[in-house]
This record gives sequence, structure tokens and C-alpha cells, in this order.
Amino acid sequence: MVVSLDASVLEVGQKAPDFTLLADDGQLVTLSAQEGKKVILYFYPKDDTPGCTQQACNFRDYYQEFAAKGVVIFGVSKDSILSHQKFKTKYHLNFPLLTDADGTVCKKYGVWQQKTMFGKFFPGIERTTFLIDETGHIQEIWRKVKVAGHFQEVLKAL
Repeated sequence: MVVSLDASVLEVGQKAPDFTLLADDGQLVTLSAQEGKKVILYFYPKDDTPGCTQQACNFRDYYQEFAAKGVVIFGVSKDSILSHQKFKTKYHLNFPLLTDADGTVCKKYGVWQQKTMFGKFFPGIERTTFLIDETGHIQEIWRKVKVAGHFQEVLKAL
């Protein structure tokens, strides 16, 4: 069972909420500065866990195919910069990981959810991917992402 902790539900066609987050290399990344490019913005629960690792490695392995279509990729979680750096180095990731330590952006995008596992409730990130077009509008949303085959769905949507 998943219950939203925030009333904001984004829809295809809406302007993507702007943000500025710190990347694993210490640089600030602002979404509005990406206008003119398509952006894959994927939210994931935790660095170096099985599903998150598979998802990141899939985007890594097909990065050139995305880049050839003029797409930039950003992974977002609440993990620290240090955690992102270790994760990126361990798996040779070739795109920025952004930290949303206080969850502000997760809430803006409606991915901070009440989850349940083994009868216990806890807040967490619902694995979600947004495809944002060159004008900053949401072109596609994948919620409750199943990692297997996800990168192919995203490639197909381009």
C-alpha cells in the first residue's frame, strides 16, 4: 500500500517544477537551465541497493543512446553527496546524481510516499521517472517503476 504524503500530483503537459540541487561533483544543477534539452529525471529510493543499482547501471549502459537523442539524465534521491560519490564511483556511473536531503523536490514531484512493508508503514521515495521536454514541460511520467525493461520504455518514448 502506498499513500501520498503530499497532495501535489503532477500530470503530463504541466510545467515541471523548477529546482536547484547539489550534484555528486559539488556543482549545483538547476532544471530550468536545461531548457533546450530533454531531461530524464528519475527518483530512486537509495544508493547501492539492488533495484537502484540495476536502474542506474541500465541508464549508464545506454547513456550514449540517450545522449544521441539530446537527452540529459539526472538521478535523484535523499542520499548524501558522499553516498552518491561512492555509488557513482563503484558503478562508474556517467551522469549526475542529485541529492534532495530535505525531500523538498521529492515532495514537489509527488514521489515522497507512505509505503508499507511487512505491515510496517514508513515514508520513502516511490521509484518514478519523468521525461521533461525541451520547453520544461512533462512529456511522460512512469510511476511505481519496475526496473526490468524500464530504460527501454524511456528510450521508446523519445
